[in-house]
Parts: sequence; C-alpha cells; structure tokens
Amino acid sequence: MPSVDDSRSAGEAAPVQDKPRHKPSRAPRTAMPERNAAERATDFDEVALGYTEEQARAEAARCLQCKNATCIAGCPVNIDIKSFIGHIIDGEYADGVAVLKERNALPAICGRVCPQEEQCEAVCVLAKKGEPVAIGRLERWLGDFDLACELDGRCKPEIGEPTGLRCAIVGSGPAGLACAGELARMGHEVTVFESLHATGGVLTYGIPEFRLPKHIVEAEIDSLSQMGVKIECDVVVGASVTVDELFSEEGFDAVFIGSGAGLPVFMGIPGENLNGVYSANEFLTRVNLMRAYEFPTSDTPVWRGRKVAVVGGGNVAMDSARTALRLGADEVFLVYRRTEDEMPARREEVHHAREEGVEFKMLCSPTEIVGHEGFVTGITATRMELGEPDSSGRRAPVCVMDSEFTIDCDTVIMAVGTRANPLLANAAPDLELSHRGYILTDEDGATSKPGVFAGGDIVTGAATVILAMGAGKKSAIAMDRYLRER
Repeated sequence: MPSVDDSRSAGEAAPVQDKPRHKPSRAPRTAMPERNAAERATDFDEVALGYTEEQARAEAARCLQCKNATCIAGCPVNIDIKSFIGHIIDGEYADGVAVLKERNALPAICGRVCPQEEQCEAVCVLAKKGEPVAIGRLERWLGDFDLACELDGRCKPEIGEPTGLRCAIVGSGPAGLACAGELARMGHEVTVFESLHATGGVLTYGIPEFRLPKHIVEAEIDSLSQMGVKIECDVVVGASVTVDELFSEEGFDAVFIGSGAGLPVFMGIPGENLNGVYSANEFLTRVNLMRAYEFPTSDTPVWRGRKVAVVGGGNVAMDSARTALRLGADEVFLVYRRTEDEMPARREEVHHAREEGVEFKMLCSPTEIVGHEGFVTGITATRMELGEPDSSGRRAPVCVMDSEFTIDCDTVIMAVGTRANPLLANAAPDLELSHRGYILTDEDGATSKPGVFAGGDIVTGAATVILAMGAGKKSAIAMDRYLRER
C-alpha cells in the first residue's frame, strides 16, 4: 500500500474544498474476499482478506455523500463517515485516515469486529431500499492502509500542550485504550495498567486470531505509544496496587477503570465440574493469548475434543465453536435455547460458522452434563419452544414436557455470559456498585469516588468493542474537565 506522505502535520485533514458533485455508483455492494471455508477451518489465519484498493474505491463510489449523513449518528463514537468515504472516493487516503483518527484511535480493529450492520450501516440511506455502503469494510481498509506505513509515518493525531497532570487507566481493553488515546491528545500524561502479560484486553484474549490478528492489535497499540501513552503489564490493580495507592503513592491525579467483565458465568446444572468442561473465557484465553494451538511450541496445553458442544448463541459462542474446529474437532455442536433468528451473534459470524461445519442444535437447553470416571461423555438437554417476548423483547424459551434427549460429546464449552470480577471492587470499598457487581457511574462516567471514572463492560456488562470505546472517550472528556477545574 502507499505510505502516508503529507505536507500537513500528522493527523490534520485536508481543508474541505468545493468539488464537482459526486455521482454515486449504482453497482451492487462489493463483496469482501474470503478464504475457502474448508481450508480456513484448519488454521488460524484471518478469514476475511480485506478489500483491494480498486474494491475500496468501487465500494466508496456507492456512497451518496448525503447532505445530512444519518450514518454518523449511528456510530457510537460519531466518526465523520461521510468525509472519510469522500476522501477514499477522491483517492486522498491519508486524509481519510486523519478523519477516522479524529474520533477512533483503533480503526483497523473496529473495521474488523464492530457490528456496523446494527449501527452506522443500519441507518445508511441506501439500506432503505437495498444494501448499505460497507462502512466497516472501508474503515478496515483505511486502517490497514495506515498500518502498512512505518510506525513514524503513520497518522498521529495532534497532541495538546502538556498539562503536567497524570492519569491512570486500569485495563488495556477497548474502553481503556480509547480513554488513554483521548487523554493523551489533551496533553495529559497517561499510564495504562494491564493485569495480563500482553496488552489489548478482550481484543487479545477474547477474539480469535482468524477474526482479529494479534499483529493488528499490537500495531494499533504501538500507535498509541507513539502518542506518549505508557503501558505497564502484569499489574493487577486491586492486588498489586489499590486504587487509593494510585493516588497516594503513585501520584496520579485521576483514574479510569476499564477492566471489563471477564468473570465467567455457568448455568448451575449438574456436571459442570467434570473434566472437559470449559468456560468460553478460559478456553479462548488459553488459545488466543497463550497460543495453546501451538502446543508444545507454546507451553500452555488445551484439551482438544473430538466432539465439542458449545452452549450459547452470541459472538463468544461462535468464536469458541470455530476455534474448536481449528483445534481438530471432528464435530462441533452449537446448543442454543432459541432459534437462529433470536441469536445475538453477528449474522456474518453465524454464516462463517455454518460454512466451516458447525452444526446448529436450536431450541434445546442443557439440563445436565453427564460423564464417566470424571470425564464428560455427553449433555442431557430438553427441547424448547418460544413463548411470549421477555424483558429483552425476544420470545422467551419454554421447556417442552418429556422431551429430554442426549448429545454425545467429550467437551463442553459454556458461552452463556460473563460478569464483573469482584477483585478490584473489593479493594476499593468506597466504589458504589450495582446489585450485580458492576460499577455505578453518572452519564459522564464519574463514579462515587472523587477522581475515579469508569466505562465499558465493568459498567454496562458485556457489550461491543465500539460501545466500550465510546464510553472510554466520554469518560476522558469528563476526566479532562475534572482535572482542569481542579
């Protein structure tokens, strides 16, 4: 790809000039090139190959460049989508990157994993009568364009004058990274504390290599380091150091907590303590972060089941099922208590899982995990039917009487949700929590403890990467105001 070579300062977009009116293309939506399903299901290389420059220009040309661009309001961080696509149309790629990075510090990541089909693309004008512009794919293309440059040649947002004020960020996931980038732009000194040995939080340990390659995460974080953000790994805030000590002993002026909600949830059914039962959190962490799929080259083993049942219907369940296939499973079943229409997973992930050979067992719910001599041999499940809508708006599953059956398997992966880890909260008893253990904040992310802000999954429960980033950015603005008012 061409490098970002510009006479303007890093991160500064070109001034808007009057140009001939753009005539949008009437071509169909440009398909994303993908690897063959049979081939990709045997390795961890990325599935989606990304647009070529020609494909990106062709897809951008479909954009109407609406006077009132509704897609911008659909983005949780309010990226100026119209402008960055306009720059692709005109071949001004460096300017497009600059527009993206004004609002999003991680475009190559978000272009891969954010559910644009439910956000910006859902309100694209073209979606009213056909297929929306592939905004996420174009974001990915520009993000990759930037990462193809040498580190010192990438687009770097303008940094404000140093304030002399210090901010601590707990957690290097999407909320923490977004908050850190925003605070650095404002001129504050920022240090991110990560409990694990690698940065990225859920981006690293939760999302498989075939969806989000680790080198992309590392490159995006390197760009933040270029802005002056410091990152310290193997620091467990709540154990290695308390929140109070960040103020009193480390000398920070404000703290943001973006530690996520990574404590696994189980169903509470008999047999969950058998060998061969994993939480999706442990399973994916072993494989993604600790590279268990390279054992014995990497020294973290993982049980490689031959018949694997994954319980759940979200993106984490899809990731677990597709990972189990790549580890060599002969059969992988996805067990879900509703129908495919009610599954919260992205349609793209469902499609890829089905293509790769995952078998969907819909409208059934486990009642027991059965085993022999301490090892899993199967799941006892009951069939379900859909009743009236529940509080989430989806039709509630209801058990069908006398419908129990058995699914033979040697491995069960529970992907039924996560909750807040109580470690940090227990070390900061003056933080007000919800009855479910999540940190309570006001609309700007301020907690009950002065100078402490929070955002992302530790506040909302499990949500999307871009929503966590939006919370991190909002908290950064509130932290800056708090610091300057002091």
